[in-house]
Amino acid sequence: MKKLIVLIPLLVASTTFTFNSFAKPPASPDIGTAREIYDGSLYPDKAVRTYQNTNKIFPTRVIKAGGKASPLPLSDKQLTSLTFTSEGKKYDLPDYVALNRVVGLLVLKNGKIAYEHYDYGLKPDTRWMSMSVAKSFVSTLVGVAIKDGYITSVDDPVVKYLPQLAGSAYQDVSIKDVLMMASGVKWNETYTDPSSDRRKLLELQIASNQKGGIFDILKTLPKASEPGKNFNYSTGETVLIGEIVQAATKMHLADYLSKKVWIPVGMQADGFWWLDSPNGHEVGGSGILAVMRDFARFGQFILNGAEVNGKKIVPDNWLAEATTAKPITGVTGKNGYGYQWWTMKPEAGKVHEQAFMGRGIHGQYLYINPEENLVVVALSARSKPTGRNTIEDLDFLAAVVEKLKN
Repeated sequence: MKKLIVLIPLLVASTTFTFNSFAKPPASPDIGTAREIYDGSLYPDKAVRTYQNTNKIFPTRVIKAGGKASPLPLSDKQLTSLTFTSEGKKYDLPDYVALNRVVGLLVLKNGKIAYEHYDYGLKPDTRWMSMSVAKSFVSTLVGVAIKDGYITSVDDPVVKYLPQLAGSAYQDVSIKDVLMMASGVKWNETYTDPSSDRRKLLELQIASNQKGGIFDILKTLPKASEPGKNFNYSTGETVLIGEIVQAATKMHLADYLSKKVWIPVGMQADGFWWLDSPNGHEVGGSGILAVMRDFARFGQFILNGAEVNGKKIVPDNWLAEATTAKPITGVTGKNGYGYQWWTMKPEAGKVHEQAFMGRGIHGQYLYINPEENLVVVALSARSKPTGRNTIEDLDFLAAVVEKLKN
């Protein structure tokens, strides 16, 4: 009997040890597909898991951080409550976060954090997809490349840097035309239409088997109007801008962004950038993943004049040019368009005068208001890529500006 009493604990201990020794590693998160993102067919929980794990859907390149984060101190004046009216209805801060499915919201006033909120399981070290907010990063890299002498001018023809487009509809198009989304080249950006040009670009990315495959699409596009006159939103053209920067600098976009911005500005974490193929080209029109505070640091860097250690890394007039509306037709609603930045028309309200934004589908944005020294980052998991919000973002942002006025 004594032997049995001794042996039973030994057996249990042995079994426990064996089970733990061969335990399976945690399973990868259950995430959606790229097509489901653009179809807008993901349910809420799965959308949240997917949008923070798109680096598992596409190959990526690391945007290396330097290991020493620049400080983001807390402001003495915190945004603790907010009420506002949008389209005749009254809302508060929790309404905006809940109804617009905001997973992360950060407000910098005078370079200090006035509000920071994480929801739906997001954490300060969670990377989130930027979608078309990445376009504003790519535009900035054009300015950096001009300052560095790799690109002579925005008036240079596209084919100077990408001769493979000679003879195409881009033959007489300038870099400036493309920055303004006014190349005159026909493009269908409809995200939910499987036959659109945007979805053809997505299918190339999903296939991940052809470096620079975007040119197979761009070379076949027809001319719709003269360059420089008519606005037509095109992710393909921002991919093209990225290809110009890469050809001119002979550097990967992620590496150039790391060298010129990510490390010297003091980002706290590595970012990721979607590629068109393993070890291929960055997809310039979208696909930067970063933590929310690093998106805010980029916004503050732009607000501060794109300066690093007191020196501008873009030409003196670059930001003024990039963030003012261009005289092109076809930009509807309350926005104008600069060089891959959305600007505000007078009907948006005086509070947004001089403000500009980077915007991405499913509710991503980077709002910068130089007059009020304000930066707002929103990361969201909205269900559809169609741009319609439950609560209008500009109405919410106007309320933030007024609440934190100097």
